[in-house]
Amino acid sequence: MTLIAILTGTLAAGIGSVWLAALLSFGILARYTTHMLSLAAGALLATAFMHLLPEAFESQAGAQELFATLLVGLVFFFLLDKAELYHHGHEHHDPEPGSPEHRHSSPGPLAHGHGHHHHGHAVKSGSWAVLTGDSVHAFGDGILIASAFVADMRLGVITALAVLAHEIPHHMGDLVVLRQTSSNQRIALVKVSLAGAVTALGGLVGYALVDMLHDWLPYFLVVASSSFVYVALADLIPQLQKRLSARETFAQIGWLGVGITLVMVVSGLAHSH
Repeated sequence: MTLIAILTGTLAAGIGSVWLAALLSFGILARYTTHMLSLAAGALLATAFMHLLPEAFESQAGAQELFATLLVGLVFFFLLDKAELYHHGHEHHDPEPGSPEHRHSSPGPLAHGHGHHHHGHAVKSGSWAVLTGDSVHAFGDGILIASAFVADMRLGVITALAVLAHEIPHHMGDLVVLRQTSSNQRIALVKVSLAGAVTALGGLVGYALVDMLHDWLPYFLVVASSSFVYVALADLIPQLQKRLSARETFAQIGWLGVGITLVMVVSGLAHSH
């Protein structure tokens, strides 16, 4: 009975939050794609700094070990980014370094965020980091939900609902990132849904090894947060750094604030229960 409850709760939280986020992102807010980039950056940063990292540091794990994990995570996603750009460049036979063609077309530090020709490079690699981070985060959520159900059925239901609620604004950000990779909404939804389904895997593993894995949860949380910080700072925010009118700039800052506020409010409500 407990196992069935864990599977139901983890699937509802992991996949249900993705579909509710899609209803908002692709329905009500679909016409505001540019603003959604700002909202996505705010949501990912707030998820990392206001939810995942504080929860990790509340544990018995040492601060130095957690910061080391954060650093290793950021470097890992940077290398993942490089590998994706390298692979993509070879597929398209990029010009030799130093040539005039290379200077005008290669995805250098500025072109990574600002160049229109390589706009897809940055976000394509960023989508891998988001999906990896999502999967790790979802696995950790599954263990949390399983732990709650093992302790008390009612606590398990509340925890599953809390996870579902606080994942909605975060998944809205994920869908925006993946939507930049492909205009196909269905593919973006399937990819994020599969990452969300890892919550159920975390639930199963958590049910079997809840005591053993409990000590590893802080590290799962930090690895997930490193992916969200990397994507926000390396892929999303550089796209927003363009010369805009005062009105457009304020709108950009406003949507960034909306993303941060959404995550903070929803996480606050979840923790109050």
